[in-house]
Amino acid sequence: MSDPSVQHHQARPAVPVLHEQRLDEVLGAAPEPGRERYRPHRVGMVWRSKAFRVGAVAVALLLCGLIILALVREQTGTEGFLVGLGLAVLPVPLLMAAFRWLDRVEPGPWRNLLFSFAWGACAAALVAIIANSFATRWIATATADPASADTLGATVIAPVVEESAKAAAVLLIFLFRRREFSGVVDGIVVAGFTATGFAFTENILYLGNAFGEDQQLGSSGLASVTAGTFFVRIVMSPFAHPLFTVLTGLGFGFAAVSARDHRVRRIALPLLGLALAMGLHALWNGSSSLGPYGFYAVYGVVMVPAFGLVTWLAIWSRQRELRTLAAELPAYAAAGWLTPAEPSALSSMRARGVARDLARHWQQDRIRGRAAARAVAEYESFATSLAGLRRRARHGAVGPDFGARERELLHHLWQRREIAAPALTHAARLTSRPGAHRSLAPTPYGSGPGYGSGPGYGNGHGPGYGYGYGPAPWSPPPGHGHPQPQPQPQPYGQQPAQPYGPPPGYGYGAPHPPHGHRRPH
Repeated sequence: MSDPSVQHHQARPAVPVLHEQRLDEVLGAAPEPGRERYRPHRVGMVWRSKAFRVGAVAVALLLCGLIILALVREQTGTEGFLVGLGLAVLPVPLLMAAFRWLDRVEPGPWRNLLFSFAWGACAAALVAIIANSFATRWIATATADPASADTLGATVIAPVVEESAKAAAVLLIFLFRRREFSGVVDGIVVAGFTATGFAFTENILYLGNAFGEDQQLGSSGLASVTAGTFFVRIVMSPFAHPLFTVLTGLGFGFAAVSARDHRVRRIALPLLGLALAMGLHALWNGSSSLGPYGFYAVYGVVMVPAFGLVTWLAIWSRQRELRTLAAELPAYAAAGWLTPAEPSALSSMRARGVARDLARHWQQDRIRGRAAARAVAEYESFATSLAGLRRRARHGAVGPDFGARERELLHHLWQRREIAAPALTHAARLTSRPGAHRSLAPTPYGSGPGYGSGPGYGNGHGPGYGYGYGPAPWSPPPGHGHPQPQPQPQPYGQQPAQPYGPPPGYGYGAPHPPHGHRRPH
């Protein structure tokens, strides 16, 4: 039997030596990190390309839209299609604005919302038209009773098919845009945009058919079928489809904030929301078969209270996001990443708006003003994401990438702090006291007293947290490097480069700013 150490030595592969070329010469010819230009071809992995996936989704939705356009135009005629389109578009901006207002605390990217709307208007509507027509014809053939087939299709088949098709958009964003789907508000907004798109296409079909019926009957005015359909679908119940699908979105939203080890809950909550959406949809569709006053009874007893309850829950969830900011961000302020006044300002929508206005008016021209206001808005969004991430970490709802995500968000905050921190600090002072001076002059860079009392991060001439011409904010304690030069107020876009680097050792519970910018002791 041979010696194992000899076998191990012999098993090592030899290092290949290039002919007439030394190894150090080969390594010396390698490009510096970050300057490589070579990209290996990923054979057979085309679908992993982001551009390919985006293009494929866009083409698929476009094809669905063209097919929907042809089907609706075939059923309603060209004139009916145009009338239905003109009337159906009226509630769309109002619904989109309402959901976007709800999402103002931590605005989601428009690409997700546009995808949701397009999915509802094109893909979900196409699936619903084909599946509902096929199911209704099959039931009519099997039962030889077309009237009962229409009723059964509207109360049983349509709710299942339509809500499942709309829920697919929420599921896709929940799975593939997980960072951007972090809570209940995100579920409500995504579901609301999807349902708004679906209702838009469905209203074109219903109003176009009603107009065609009026053309055949010769009716017009308030007594026409078009006027009645418009009143029921656009005036009385424009929130119907959004209300149904928002229940599904609530299920996904509660699943997003659930702990990762609660697998049953994370699966059961979306299914429960989908079941509630189907049930409410079925009750709404079947209300006309409950007698002459069945529709009004369901509308007043079920739909309006359900709409009020969901609206209250949505606003409560929005306020909860603001309370999360006030509860979680002081830890980062204590570590020196934020000024002490910023958590209070960031948890107030009024102070946020004032901060953006201040940043805009402090600049010398409109272009820089808009850029500064945009930087403050981005700062507010990143801070909200950071607070939400920390809250989910407390409840065990984050993955192993928590540290990397936290560092990424802190990096974005650090890049924008030169313009955002003074604006938010001053906004906190302006909005904290009734009757405070509301001047838009750049007083944070003046010589007035700082905000608050006692020593702190301030660099104003007085005590507190002002931003005058004193020492640099977050100056290092004695014995920790050289003092930073005095910062001068500069227009946004001309600040010196920030000395940001991944700070060692900060993570959940102990975030620290980059070296040389720690909180004074």
